[in-house]
Amino acid sequence: MKKNKIRVIIADDHAILRAGLKQILAETEDIDVIAEAQNANEAIKLGCQPGADVMLLDISMPDRSGIDALKYIKRENNHIAVLMLSMHKEDQYAVRALKAGAAGYLCKQSASSELVNAIYTVAKGKKFITPEVAEILANQVGMENNKALHELLSDREFQTLIMIASGSSVSEIAEKLSLSVKTISMYRTRLLDKMQLRHNSELTHYAFKFGLVE
Repeated sequence: MKKNKIRVIIADDHAILRAGLKQILAETEDIDVIAEAQNANEAIKLGCQPGADVMLLDISMPDRSGIDALKYIKRENNHIAVLMLSMHKEDQYAVRALKAGAAGYLCKQSASSELVNAIYTVAKGKKFITPEVAEILANQVGMENNKALHELLSDREFQTLIMIASGSSVSEIAEKLSLSVKTISMYRTRLLDKMQLRHNSELTHYAFKFGLVE
C-alpha cells in the first residue's frame, strides 16, 4: 500500500531560504511542499485551510510576528502541526512558541541537518524538542513563582525588548513590524514598567546579562 506523503507549507519572507528548504525536502520522497507564503497574512490564509499536515513558519515576518500568526492558525485549524523556524537562539523564543501552540522550534542554522526529522516528528503528533530547548524547559520547572522579569512580558513587548537591545530605534522597530511609532512607544513603556527599568541602556544591559542578545 502506498504511503501517504506529508504535505508541507513553507512560510518565510526570504525567497532564498524557502528555496533552500524546498531543496532539502525534495530529496525526501514522502514529503511534499504544497504551498509557500512570503508573509504572516499569507501563512494564516494557507494554514487555516485544510490540506496541509505541517507548516514551517518563520518567527520574524515583515507584517506581523510568527507567534501571532501561529496563535491564529492553531485557533482556526488545530490539525496542522506548526514548526517554528528562527535565526534567534532557543532561549529567546522557543518556550514562548511552544506555549503558543507550536509543535516544535528549530534554529535555521541547524535546519539542514534536523529539518526532515523534525517534520517526521511533528507530523506524528509529537513535539520536536532539541536538547537546548529541553534544558530550558527543565530549568523552568518549579520556577513559576520565581520568573525572570522578561518572562512577564507579552510576545510583542518581548519582541520590542529584543529589537531595542539589538540597537533598533522605536521608529525602526515600528517600520519593521508595520506598526505605528506610538504603538511601539507604548510597548516600550509597558516593558520598562514591568521590568522595573528606567531607560534603554538598562534594558540593553539586562538583555546582555540574561543572554537574550549577543
